Amino acid sequence: MKIVISIGGSILAPDGADYEYIKKFSSLIRELIKNNENKIAIVVGGGKVARNYITASRKLGASEFFSDLIGINATHLNARVLIASLSDISNLEPCLTILDAGRELKNNNVVIMGGTHPGHTTDGVSAMLYEYIKADLFVIATSTDYVYTKDPRKYHDAEKLEKLSYDDLIKISGQVEMGAGSSTVVDLVAANIIKRSKIKTIVLHAADLANLKSALAGKKFTGSVIGE
Repeated sequence: MKIVISIGGSILAPDGADYEYIKKFSSLIRELIKNNENKIAIVVGGGKVARNYITASRKLGASEFFSDLIGINATHLNARVLIASLSDISNLEPCLTILDAGRELKNNNVVIMGGTHPGHTTDGVSAMLYEYIKADLFVIATSTDYVYTKDPRKYHDAEKLEKLSYDDLIKISGQVEMGAGSSTVVDLVAANIIKRSKIKTIVLHAADLANLKSALAGKKFTGSVIGE
């Protein structure tokens, strides 16, 4: 089974690398590939580190393209920290393209990468990687427990959605203004790719590793299912 995991930088590195979480997450990944049962592709986001640098670059007059490049560099930094924990079973440097990740996955059971190109969030990269390697499951492991009808941090009447269609996802994602460092559960680029390839997608809170393990094993879990 091939699994693509898009994990938020806000989880791996909320205020610098979270050593304890990375250690536990890595143990879960090792368990998943035991006996060569699965191949795991992990795309790491930039999180707070990326947003802080992007904010500074904007204030200094940088373009959105240049700010995106800074955000991509942050994703590579976070990816390298994860690689430090898995380097014996993964690539030694973050893959810079989806094609590179596909090639690496032929030689390793685990491949790790960050962002690739301005204008593409790591969720979008993850969805395209899913298409390219013909994966079986796409998990967006983030700092939100469900997909909501709107941002629950801003709107008290936001409703959680345990199941939603591809069109529902696109409608919700389209409400968020996109720019370098934008923070949304699933961005519009990823939502459209998920729809066009009818990708089975799960969204859940990455902090609960037992819940993540259940989702990856096809068991009952807490989170949203898209497309079923």
